[in-house]
Amino acid sequence: MDRVFQALADTTRRGLVERLVAGPASVGELAGPLAMSLPAVMQHLKVLETSGLISTEKVGRVRTCRIEPTALRAAERWLSQQRTAWEIRLDRLGAVLMPDTPDGTAAPDGTAAPDHALATDGTRTPEQAPPVQATPDEGDPR
Repeated sequence: MDRVFQALADTTRRGLVERLVAGPASVGELAGPLAMSLPAVMQHLKVLETSGLISTEKVGRVRTCRIEPTALRAAERWLSQQRTAWEIRLDRLGAVLMPDTPDGTAAPDGTAAPDHALATDGTRTPEQAPPVQATPDEGDPR
C-alpha cells in the first residue's frame, strides 16, 4: 500500500489515474495533454504500474493502459478505517472537553448542564450566555 500512496503523491500521476478512471487509453493519448516528454510520461506510468494502480498491455506498437480498481479499493478501505478511528478519537475528545450536551440536558456522566449550554443548533441565545463579570482596570488598585 505504501507504493500506492507514493504513486498518488505526484500530481501528474494522479491526473493519469483520473483520466484512466474514464476508460482505457494509449500512452500517446495519455501523453498528449501533458507538457512533458514521452519518456517522462512512460516513467510515471511505470510507477503507477509497479504500484498496482494500472496495468498495461502492448498490442503491436500500441501500449494501452487500464486502471486496476483493486489497488484503489484497498487504499480507499484503509483511508475509511483511518477516518473512522479518528472520528471516534475526536468524539471522545469532544466528550471530555464539552461534557454537556447541546440541548442543555445532563451529560452522559450524570452531570447537569450549566445554564449557558448551547442551543440545539449550536448557537448561544442571549439568555443562555454566561454572565459577564466586571474585571478591575489594570490601573485599579483593588
